[in-house]
This record gives sequence, structure tokens and C-alpha cells, in this order.
Amino acid sequence: MTVTALYWFRSDLRLDDNPNLLAACNAAGAILPVYIHAPQEHVIWGFNRFGEHRTQFLRDTLADLKQKLTLLGSDLVELQSPQDSSASRAERLVELAQQHGINTIYCEVIQAPEEMQEIALLRAAGLMVHAQLASSMIAMSDLPFTPKAMSDQFTQFRNAIEKAKQLFTKPVSAPTHIPPLPLNFDRSAWTSRASLATEHVLQSHPHSSFPHLSPGFRGGETAAFAHLQQYLERALPHSYKATRNQLHGVDYSSKFSPWLALGSISARRIMQQLKQFEADRGANEGSYWLWFELLWRDYFRVLHLKWGRQLYCASGLNQAEKPVHNARGFARWCSGTTGESIVDAGMRELKGSGYLSNRLRQVVASYLIYDLHSDWRAGAAWFESQLLDYDVYSNQGNWLYIAGRGTDPRGGRRFNPQKQAHDHDPSGSYRALWLSD
Repeated sequence: MTVTALYWFRSDLRLDDNPNLLAACNAAGAILPVYIHAPQEHVIWGFNRFGEHRTQFLRDTLADLKQKLTLLGSDLVELQSPQDSSASRAERLVELAQQHGINTIYCEVIQAPEEMQEIALLRAAGLMVHAQLASSMIAMSDLPFTPKAMSDQFTQFRNAIEKAKQLFTKPVSAPTHIPPLPLNFDRSAWTSRASLATEHVLQSHPHSSFPHLSPGFRGGETAAFAHLQQYLERALPHSYKATRNQLHGVDYSSKFSPWLALGSISARRIMQQLKQFEADRGANEGSYWLWFELLWRDYFRVLHLKWGRQLYCASGLNQAEKPVHNARGFARWCSGTTGESIVDAGMRELKGSGYLSNRLRQVVASYLIYDLHSDWRAGAAWFESQLLDYDVYSNQGNWLYIAGRGTDPRGGRRFNPQKQAHDHDPSGSYRALWLSD
């Protein structure tokens, strides 16, 4: 009997190196590809979970995915989740599956509480869910330890990986054939159902370090692969470590993260191409450091497998008191009006472009926690709303790390904003760029 399956795209918006999609294509005789948009409202902190830049980048990504699926004779159904709850998206999937006589779902595992609850609800509704975590550079089965046995310290985690010499898992190819849509699927009934609403046409910010409205930085698998190719052709991996702490420009860092966050390209494919680059043009500290940073991304994923919901408690992994919250200070921080110039410049860049350098992410997070005495969870939620490259694992892990409620052996990281400005913006050019608006 031919199996009809529903493929639920989550943060894996690509065809290449997508093991879950490949498994679905190999097992099913018909597939209905679906994406369900998250609820907009954030019921705790009072702002939308998707800011305008993140919304536009997702829209472009989905358009690219839909085009690729259409070229293979398939399509992409987009649905809006109307309520701010994990149950909402699961209910829409159950409804759609029932309408088309589907009892099998394939999808990516996202090891975070809300996302895991969604899968649990699907299974509770009687659906068979096939899912694996496939967003990591190293497959969980290739780790030299079980997630529960991993060291909480990143250095020990890295040492174990390097000793085992399993630096990344080989990527798989894109499916050459997508099974047809279900026979009872009516495309015309769904063409107007999708959609992310926008209040106005978004304009590209002239100072953006990731100008996502420009052709080379658009959302989607097509732009992701083109970016990787030009990055390697220009030998930019060799200079990565020397420039990665700069604050402004399109080339000081790899800029892979927005595409990685939505799964338009995989860390495994990047590493495969990077290793080929090193074989052809030589390895150095810069190219090594790209792997090092991708390993941090894996580290936060394995940390979620080990600690789960505890990473989402106010106290994190320790018994610290519940954080206080300075609502007025938080509002000034979000709007870039704290009076601390380097912080304000960074927060205005974030709001104006959807992007912020890694160095400034640490500085502004530290300032919110230690200078404004605000709840780290509010900062994490604002980053979720604003960042083009929001990734649930890295966002949660990094905020806990800065707040001293995660795995930082120093017990937290406070950055002196004046020193950071002196060290990384000595001429004041970055601050002038963003504070002049």
C-alpha cells in the first residue's frame, strides 16, 4: 500500500543535506510539504516574536523553497498559526493530515521545550512522527560520548571531539525526485491561505552588515550556496580569525548564520566545502576558527539534549535567585536610548537591520544584565524577535552563558562598555554611523 506522508518543514528550509526529507522521499509514495508560521504575539514581554527584518528574510526563504519544490513537481502549503501556543501549530497539522487521510509525518527535531511539545502533541493525536536532529555539524550518533555524558565545559567538549577526529558528518545529497502531492490535494484551495502580513514595504538599511534585501544576501538556499561559493573563492576563511571581532562590514565575518538559522544551508555542507578549500588552498588559523565557531553551535545543541527544560528556567543550571527586571531600562535598551554610546549604536543596528556583530551581541547582553539589572530572558526574547539569524539553541545558550546561569566556568561575563568601545571602535566611526540616524 502506498504511504502518503506530510513533510513538516521547520528550521530546515532546504532540499540539500536534509536527512529527514530524504527519508520521507524514500519511504512515501506521496508527500504534502507544509510550513506553519509561528504565532506573532509574545505573551510575556509584549512584542511580536517576529520583527520586520526576520519576517522578510523568512518570506524570501520560503519563496525560494517553494520554487525549488515546484520545479520538482511538488509545492509548499503555508499555514498561519492563529494562537500563541505550542498546541496551535500541532492542531493545524493534525487538521491538515486528517483532511488528506495522512497518518505519517516527517520533520526535523528541534530539542527545545516548545518545539518538543509540538511533536508530543502530534503523537498524542495518533500520528506517526519520524524525526531526527539534523541541524548539527556532527550527527549525534557520531559523537564520542552520549549527550548525557558530555562535559558541560566547552573546552573539554572540543578536546574530546578533536581527539576522536570526527570533525563533521558527511552531508547527504538533495533528493532528485519529490513524490507527488496527494491525489485529493487541491492547490487552489490553499493558494491564499498562507502568509506573513506586513504593514509596509521594508527598505534596505544603507549601513547594514547583512543587507538581506540585496540579491546576494536574500533568504533561501539559492543565495546561501552562492554566498558560500564566493566566500571560498575570495579566500576569506584565511582572514576570518583576524577580522571576526570587527563591528561593521559584510566581509569581517562569514555571515553564514542567517542561512544556517533557517536551515537554508547545513553546517555539514559548509564544512565539506571548507575542507575542500583547505585541501586546495591551504589551512590556517582562520579556516580552523570557522570550524571552531560551528562547533560552538553544536555544543549548544548537545547541551539542550543533556539539560532540556532546565535551560529555560529563570535560574538556568544553577540555584541563583530569580532575576529582577528593570522594565524601563529594558525599554531604553531595546530602543537604543540608554545613554551608553556603544550599546545604543549596537541596539539601533539590531533594530534597523536585523543583524549585529558577535562582539556587540556580548556587549549589549552584558549591559542589559549587569548595568541595567534586567531579566536576561527579556533580552533573549528581544533577540528572538529581531535577529535574522535567531537560533533557539545558540540564543538560549549564549544568554545563559553571559548571565552566569549556564556553563561559563567564570560564572558570567560582564563586559566594560567603555573598554569595548575603546578596543573595537577607537575612532568612533561605528558609533557615528548608527547614532547619526
